[in-house]
Formats: sequence, C-alpha cells, structure tokens
Amino acid sequence: MVSARCFSAAAFRWMRPPLRACATRTIPSACSRNSQANCRSRFYSTLPNQNYERPCIAVLYQALDPPVIGGVRKPKKPGGYQDSGADIAYCLSNCTDIDVVSPVPAPDPSRDAGWCFPDTEQGILQAIYEGATYLWANTILFASHPLQVSRALEKYQNSIQVVGQGPLVVEEYDDKQYVNDLLRHLGGFTVPKAWYLHNGQDIFTEIRGLPYPIVAKPIRGRGSQGVKVCYNPDELAVHSRELLAASSSIILEEFLKGEEITITVMPPTQRVSKYWSLPLVTRFNHREGIAPYNGVVAVTANSRAILDSELDEIYLQAKEECEKAAEALGVTAPIRIDARRVEDSSDSKFALFDVNVKPNMTGPGRPGRDDQASLTLLAASALGWDYQGLLRHILSTSRSLRDLRALTPRGAN
Repeated sequence: MVSARCFSAAAFRWMRPPLRACATRTIPSACSRNSQANCRSRFYSTLPNQNYERPCIAVLYQALDPPVIGGVRKPKKPGGYQDSGADIAYCLSNCTDIDVVSPVPAPDPSRDAGWCFPDTEQGILQAIYEGATYLWANTILFASHPLQVSRALEKYQNSIQVVGQGPLVVEEYDDKQYVNDLLRHLGGFTVPKAWYLHNGQDIFTEIRGLPYPIVAKPIRGRGSQGVKVCYNPDELAVHSRELLAASSSIILEEFLKGEEITITVMPPTQRVSKYWSLPLVTRFNHREGIAPYNGVVAVTANSRAILDSELDEIYLQAKEECEKAAEALGVTAPIRIDARRVEDSSDSKFALFDVNVKPNMTGPGRPGRDDQASLTLLAASALGWDYQGLLRHILSTSRSLRDLRALTPRGAN
C-alpha cells in the first residue's frame, strides 16, 4: 500500500501511471524572502507531517562540508555517501511495512542521486514536511550540524526519530587521538602505542628513536585515506609533511604485524538491554600493510566472517573489549572497531586501533551493486540476516531528536 505522503518502491512498480509529484511548495521556515526561489522542491503530499504507526523514512546524505575542529578537518567523501544512502533507501522501500520518502518521485535504482535528502537545515525540513517520521543520518555529524542546533527543528524534537549518533558525540569520537586517550585512561583495553606530531614541530627531532615500521595517519580520517606504513625516518618525514599540509596534527602509531579483524558492535535497544557484537570478520590481502579502501577493492574480495568453530580465547577477548569500548563510549548506533594482532602469530593478542562511529552501510539490491556488501553486512550475514534484516535491526536503535541532542561524549580526562 502506498501512503499519500511516502512511497514504496515495490508498490511503484505496479502503479499505472507512475506517481507524479504535487505542485511545487515553499518551506517558509527554511527560506528567507530573498532566497525562496532556491528553496522549492516537488512533494508527494501538500500536507505537513503527522505521526503514523507505519514508519516513513528519509535518508540524509552529506551535503555540508565538515568544519575545521582543532585545526583538523575530516575529508568529505565524494558524493557524500549517496551510494550507501541510495542502497539503504531502495532496500527499505521494498519492505511491506515501511515507507520511504525521497526528494524526487520514483528515483532511478541505477543511480545514487535522487534517493536521499541533503543534511542541510532546508533538506531536513523538506524531508519532514514530505512525511518522514524517521531520519536516517547517513552522514558525518558535528556539534554545529543542523540536527543539533537548528531552531526550526525544535518543534519536531519529540515526534522525529533519528538513526545515528549524537552530533556532539561524533565531533569528539571522530578524533582518533581523543578516543585512544580515553580508552587508555579508562584501562582494560589493548591499544597500540601512539605518538602525535603537530605543525610547527621539527619532524626529524620528534621522530627520533621511534620504532619501525610505524603507521602515520590523520587524526580525523576517512577509511584508509592518508594511512601509510613507513619503514624508516626519511619515509616517515615525507609522509608526515604531506599529512600536516592539510591538518594541524597527525598520529604516529605502532605497526601491528598480525591478522586484522573488524567487529561491529550494536547498541542496546528495547529488545536487547546490552551492547553486543555481530560475528567477527577477518581481513586479508592487504596492500603495503594496510587494508585497501572499499571503494577500490570490494570488502567481499578481502574479508570473511569468522566461523564459531574458529573462535578461541584471543578472539573472544577482542570481542569483549570492543563491546566494553562501545559501552564506555555510550554510543547509540552501530559502530565498527578495527583490531589487529600485535605480532604475526596466532597466540598474539589483538589491539584496537580504530573506532569508526559511522561504519559503511552499503549493500546489494540496486543494479550493479551485488558485490557491495559492507563489512557490517558480511558480519550480519553470518547470523542469517540479509541486508533488509540488518537495516531493520539498525532502525530499531533510533531515538528521538530530543534525546539525540542531549547526548554528550565521555570525557577523556
């Protein structure tokens, strides 16, 4: 059944003629008098959002540039996660009990564009006005993001549910130095040794005496972008200068020599009262010591879920540490933690080296996307979940916009 305010892709296929948009409308609260011409969009409904038992979901993509925080700017992903956003919206639109709203009527499944709303104040308000009761924040959040500070959204704080982390939380937890220092301060976590370089320091003086090989990477990175294993001081100095040209600080981290795994941790929900992890995923076929970016090599080609029969005490300890880390951070949506054995030996412990508060969530379904399962979906598949099942579980972690705005990060000191 197709709602007057939202649509289902499954239902779209059987409608004759195709659903057409209603007349163009303006959202006064999102536009000034001088800019109304730029604030028009097509709508399925001429009525504002109301509360419905049947969820209507709008997926947000990254249209805003992340701000400079402490002299460091997180790189913006080309396309702003519209690829995974389209995967999410398309998959959920095929659910019989969920509606999805998009900024254009009947978006093309073969294209990324058209499925998601921009994460600007205007884009969010358009999604709500079109009938969205859930906002899937498939974007990078920060303290000054509209989801946190927009006064125009205040009247929707109790009625709108959001899938994602709190913006105040993400701003701090996207800082790898902050999270690493926090876990070290709390104790009970195995983490690699780390050093920090800042602009203005003499690089050769600061790196004297460091162990090699060593990993140099951004403090606010995206995937494996900018991450490199350096084998001598000259190589480290060159790469450090390249990183510091775009950032005020970088991390130098002990190189972990052994097997790499990644663990997705799910937050508590009404049905499950504790943090718990999906099956572990092991990674292989690294390039120059680093797992390649999934946009270059699909994770289905270099990763697999670890069987229960393969689990030993060392794997289970890593799993327990990841669950405790998620609990310590107080996250409200799935996170993915990367870990690696300190030594290249099956009896070596795993060290947690990267906490990703916005794990990639691509998945199959749209044309040409059959090999685009994310690491989280690989793990979920080991439980027998398909992509739709995973998204349903993530949807159950949503909370009101008011609750999301109230979330604060745990202090590192």
